[in-house]
Amino acid sequence: MKSIFKYLNTTTLAALLVATVMIGCSDNSTGIDDEDEIIIPIQTTNQETINLRTAGNYVILAGSEISNIPTSAITGNIGLSPAAGSMITGFSMVYTTGDQYATSAQVTGNLYASDYGAPTPSVMTTAKGDLTTAYNDAAGRTSTDIVELAGNLGGLTLTPGLYKSNGSLEISSGDLTFDAKGNANAVFIIQIASTLTTSSDRKVILAGSAKASNIFWQVGTSATLGTTSVMKGTIMADQSIAVNTGASVEGRLLARIAAVTIEGNTVVTPAQ
Repeated sequence: MKSIFKYLNTTTLAALLVATVMIGCSDNSTGIDDEDEIIIPIQTTNQETINLRTAGNYVILAGSEISNIPTSAITGNIGLSPAAGSMITGFSMVYTTGDQYATSAQVTGNLYASDYGAPTPSVMTTAKGDLTTAYNDAAGRTSTDIVELAGNLGGLTLTPGLYKSNGSLEISSGDLTFDAKGNANAVFIIQIASTLTTSSDRKVILAGSAKASNIFWQVGTSATLGTTSVMKGTIMADQSIAVNTGASVEGRLLARIAAVTIEGNTVVTPAQ
């Protein structure tokens, strides 16, 4: 068994674990020898799901702006508050009678903003409040066997439970797998103090009956998804979320304060 500190000095996978870390075999193509792969320990504490309340009615929800570079394909509702509807751009929207919501050929669902016709303003205020409640719930979760992560998650497999980073996380040296171990109700919560970043073409993969609806990314600042990357789960960012060209998301993009920006993306509400 090799020292974990040797492993953390590489430019590939990095993880600081509160629980016991086992070192196993790895892919030599990474330049790491056969005893350097980190295996994440299985947690015994089951996490309850994060209740999104009415924020769960939206696949994209933001505070200051929602911008789109066509053509995107969005399945689910879009909401913006407290910013006005003029800050939703790139959708070629059609407004309905009474202006309670708008529609777009790029959206299977409706678009809502804080200055639309009643009762939309109060509905949007409630949704943003519910997002804050859900964000704080995720950020405040604790566990006796929480696993601490750091740096690059590429190549790792995470099993159900609670994960915490005291800094930023990225997925860049390989794909990240969530394995529910056959439990379709298993919940994964990832607490990130700073940023979440994925590089181009990297994927989040579901295994063992894992569901995107049960994965929650609580991001302390902002999230950026790389070109043609594949993300699974609900991202709750305190600030902004940027999704680069061709990336796809099965989950939700929920930004408390700032903007959600998309560029020719596919964003789909996760199946329950």
